[in-house]
Amino acid sequence: MPIARIFQRPKNAMQSGKFRTDHWQLEFEPAEAKHPDPLTGWAGSGDTRDQIRMGFSSQEAAVAFCEAQGLDYELIPAPVRTLKLQAYADNFR
Repeated sequence: MPIARIFQRPKNAMQSGKFRTDHWQLEFEPAEAKHPDPLTGWAGSGDTRDQIRMGFSSQEAAVAFCEAQGLDYELIPAPVRTLKLQAYADNFR
Protein backbone atom coordinates (compact mmCIF):
# COMPACT_ATOMS: atom_id res chain seq x y z
CA MET A 1 0.00 0.00 0.00
CA PRO A 2 1.52 3.36 -0.96
CA ILE A 3 2.21 5.94 1.71
CA ALA A 4 0.87 9.44 1.20
CA ARG A 5 2.97 12.40 2.33
CA ILE A 6 1.11 15.43 3.68
CA PHE A 7 3.12 18.64 3.91
CA GLN A 8 2.68 22.39 3.83
CA ARG A 9 3.64 24.08 0.61
CA PRO A 10 6.99 25.90 0.88
CA LYS A 11 7.56 29.50 -0.07
CA ASN A 12 8.77 30.02 -3.61
CA ALA A 13 12.51 30.66 -3.44
CA MET A 14 12.47 32.87 -6.53
CA GLN A 15 9.98 35.41 -5.14
CA SER A 16 9.46 37.19 -1.86
CA GLY A 17 5.71 36.54 -1.68
CA LYS A 18 4.06 33.87 0.44
CA PHE A 19 1.16 33.00 -1.87
CA ARG A 20 -0.55 29.69 -0.96
CA THR A 21 2.01 28.80 1.74
CA ASP A 22 -0.91 28.17 4.08
CA HIS A 23 -2.17 25.33 1.84
CA TRP A 24 -1.33 21.66 2.41
CA GLN A 25 -0.39 19.18 -0.28
CA LEU A 26 -0.69 15.39 -0.56
CA GLU A 27 1.75 13.35 -2.66
CA PHE A 28 2.45 9.63 -2.84
CA GLU A 29 5.84 8.06 -2.28
CA PRO A 30 7.14 6.35 -5.42
CA ALA A 31 6.47 2.60 -5.52
CA GLU A 32 9.33 1.85 -7.89
CA ALA A 33 12.53 3.51 -9.00
CA LYS A 34 12.67 5.53 -12.21
CA HIS A 35 14.67 4.17 -15.12
CA PRO A 36 15.75 5.80 -18.39
CA ASP A 37 13.67 5.13 -21.48
CA PRO A 38 15.88 3.45 -24.12
CA LEU A 39 14.42 5.50 -26.97
CA THR A 40 14.25 9.01 -25.56
CA GLY A 41 16.48 8.79 -22.49
CA TRP A 42 13.81 10.37 -20.27
CA ALA A 43 13.41 9.04 -16.75
CA GLY A 44 10.13 7.28 -16.10
CA SER A 45 8.42 4.39 -14.37
CA GLY A 46 5.19 2.44 -14.45
CA ASP A 47 4.00 4.06 -11.23
CA THR A 48 1.26 6.55 -12.11
CA ARG A 49 0.75 7.71 -8.51
CA ASP A 50 3.85 9.87 -8.92
CA GLN A 51 1.75 12.25 -11.04
CA ILE A 52 -0.92 12.82 -8.37
CA ARG A 53 -0.73 15.97 -6.25
CA MET A 54 -3.75 17.07 -4.29
CA GLY A 55 -4.15 20.40 -2.51
CA PHE A 56 -6.07 21.00 0.71
CA SER A 57 -6.93 24.15 2.62
CA SER A 58 -5.93 22.68 5.99
CA GLN A 59 -3.96 19.87 7.57
CA GLU A 60 -7.12 18.42 9.08
CA ALA A 61 -8.80 18.19 5.66
CA ALA A 62 -5.84 16.27 4.20
CA VAL A 63 -5.73 13.86 7.14
CA ALA A 64 -9.51 13.35 6.97
CA PHE A 65 -9.24 12.53 3.25
CA CYS A 66 -6.55 9.90 3.89
CA GLU A 67 -8.53 8.32 6.70
CA ALA A 68 -11.73 8.28 4.63
CA GLN A 69 -9.92 6.59 1.73
CA GLY A 70 -8.04 4.16 3.98
CA LEU A 71 -4.60 5.48 2.98
CA ASP A 72 -1.51 5.26 5.14
CA TYR A 73 -0.04 8.74 5.52
CA GLU A 74 2.99 10.51 6.90
CA LEU A 75 2.50 14.01 8.24
CA ILE A 76 5.53 16.23 7.66
CA PRO A 77 5.43 19.26 9.97
CA ALA A 78 5.90 22.72 8.52
CA PRO A 79 9.40 24.17 8.95
CA VAL A 80 9.78 27.03 11.39
CA ARG A 81 10.01 30.33 9.55
CA THR A 82 12.64 32.73 10.81
CA LEU A 83 12.70 36.32 9.69
CA LYS A 84 16.00 38.04 9.06
CA LEU A 85 15.24 41.65 9.89
CA GLN A 86 17.82 43.88 8.32
CA ALA A 87 18.02 47.54 7.54
CA TYR A 88 19.37 48.89 4.28
CA ALA A 89 22.10 50.72 6.21
CA ASP A 90 23.47 47.34 7.37
CA ASN A 91 24.82 46.77 3.86
CA PHE A 92 27.38 49.55 4.40
CA ARG A 93 28.78 48.59 7.80
